[in-house]
Amino acid sequence: MSEHKDHASVKIHPPILLLIHIVAAWLLGKFILLPMVISPMIRNIGLALAGIGFLFGLLSLYAFTKARTTVNPHGSVKTIVSSGVYRLTRNPIYLGMVLMLIGFPLAFGNVWGIPLAPVFIFLMNKLVIEHEEAYLEKKFGEAYTGYRSRVRRWL
Repeated sequence: MSEHKDHASVKIHPPILLLIHIVAAWLLGKFILLPMVISPMIRNIGLALAGIGFLFGLLSLYAFTKARTTVNPHGSVKTIVSSGVYRLTRNPIYLGMVLMLIGFPLAFGNVWGIPLAPVFIFLMNKLVIEHEEAYLEKKFGEAYTGYRSRVRRWL
């Protein structure tokens, strides 16, 4: 007897992947010093990027709460969220995580979040997003594929 799972089979919880990358940026900054001086303006830009990333997360949580569905990638989704920030990107939470990965290290004078961002995006696509999209397409069919054709994955 096969058991049907009503959730995406993501390979890692997204906040854990973000934490791994932020810790990697911090460790790289500690042990591989780059001959760069990060100006106060760049640090402020980093703080602003991190703040915008956090705002994307809050707006996403609001949209999920309003739609009465789960934000948990391991949970059963009740509906496709396509309003609010989800009109701009299919993955505003993950986009916010990229901004935080770049922004938080910059705010502390560390540039390693920048080269780690493409690695994070690649891993997020392979370990999380592709699995979520397969689940949503299977569960919602044309409703999801129509949304996917109208709204880009990242930006």
